[in-house]
Amino acid sequence: MELKLNNIETRPMLLADIQEVLVIEEESFGSPWSETAFISELKNQYAYYLVASISDKVVAYIGAWLIFDEAHITTLAVAKEHRGKGIATLILEKLFKDVRENQINKATLEVRVSNQRARKLYLQEGFVEVGVRKNYYSDNKEDAMIMWKQL
Repeated sequence: MELKLNNIETRPMLLADIQEVLVIEEESFGSPWSETAFISELKNQYAYYLVASISDKVVAYIGAWLIFDEAHITTLAVAKEHRGKGIATLILEKLFKDVRENQINKATLEVRVSNQRARKLYLQEGFVEVGVRKNYYSDNKEDAMIMWKQL
């Protein structure tokens, strides 16, 4: 079932979206990605990035690397003022729908063990916690929870 939010449009991320994405990135992460990192990702043949927008303003984004039959989710963020409205679920489900069309049948990600809100979202979306990567995050050496989902 695809979640429908009337005023939300999802589409592939463009270079022109990066400035809006960076604002969300800065308010969402203690160690935000740089403009150069996003530009590199958009040029990466294995990367797939989407944005969600309201009235042409980017309010969320998601990225994944598509390798063999797996989607490795690299990032997901929603603008602070739009959190809790189902946008993260919408953009995740759009990613799943798109990658399944390319014979990708598994998704994985790492999330900070302290990020209970994100972990709850991923569990609700059918991910399973399968292990921990010790000292995964370079900014504070926090562990990452490894999660997998069959699509």
